[in-house]
Amino acid sequence: MTDTTTRDDSADAAAVATPELEAVNERQKRRRGLWLALPAWVYLAVFFAIPLAIVFVYSFATRNRFGGTDLSGWNLDSYRALGGDLVRAVLVRSVVLAVITTVICLVISYPFAYFMATRSTRTRNLMLVMVMIPFWTNFLVRNYAWYVILGTDGPLSTITETVGLGETRFLFTQTAVVLGLVYGFLPFMILPLYASIERIDGRLLEASRDLYATGAQSFRRVLLPLSMPGIVAGSILVFIPSLGAYVTPVILGGAKTTLLGGYIVTQFLEARNWPFGAALSSVLMIIMLGATVVYFRKGGQTL
Repeated sequence: MTDTTTRDDSADAAAVATPELEAVNERQKRRRGLWLALPAWVYLAVFFAIPLAIVFVYSFATRNRFGGTDLSGWNLDSYRALGGDLVRAVLVRSVVLAVITTVICLVISYPFAYFMATRSTRTRNLMLVMVMIPFWTNFLVRNYAWYVILGTDGPLSTITETVGLGETRFLFTQTAVVLGLVYGFLPFMILPLYASIERIDGRLLEASRDLYATGAQSFRRVLLPLSMPGIVAGSILVFIPSLGAYVTPVILGGAKTTLLGGYIVTQFLEARNWPFGAALSSVLMIIMLGATVVYFRKGGQTL
């Protein structure tokens, strides 16, 4: 009786483990996952993919003399106009400020993230909350706060006048824009760096010191290579929004510091040159898409 029961159980187990049944089970899981993800796919299609496709189509349209857009005659005139002197100046300024913002965020965030990753759990959680606090306030409100701080009647100018340094004029300069961008996007650099450094085994650094490596050598040969995914991810997460920033340059930079985001808005709302604005937007989206692909391949997989 026992032998018969054992053979039946073995036969049932073999039947369950057949490739056909496993394939059916896998298809059922995918079907359930598809239904669960369907609302998100619909939302992305309606509010993301379709608008992007419309912008891309408009980039090939023609602007008539009345400021309207003619979709009947497709051409590449808007893309050819991207080589103009004004566009190049705006692009170079945007790239330079985005690079400066990324470098400053990296220099500030790396030691902070390392310090946070090497603290106790309670201190680490407290510091994480402090990093996340700026997200509790609207981004526009935070930029207007810097507008008040950097203004000629703000507290910074009052302090410098009190100590005899004279009135400060940071507002409506590239320095003010960089300061606002660094403040706004600093958490996007800290969090990936913290996630990367926190996973590094501290015994590797101890082993390097036991092998008579200096602090600089341990950093260069052990800590820096192992934290590179966090550096790549944080740099992309800061560079992408800095390149297309609109709110911060408009509020803190004024008309003297026009970046790509503000220039694109001007083409749509003031110049009424929708094809040219769409072409600029399409190129910017392609750049951001390429950077995002790099992020997922180099940094996102290991974070």
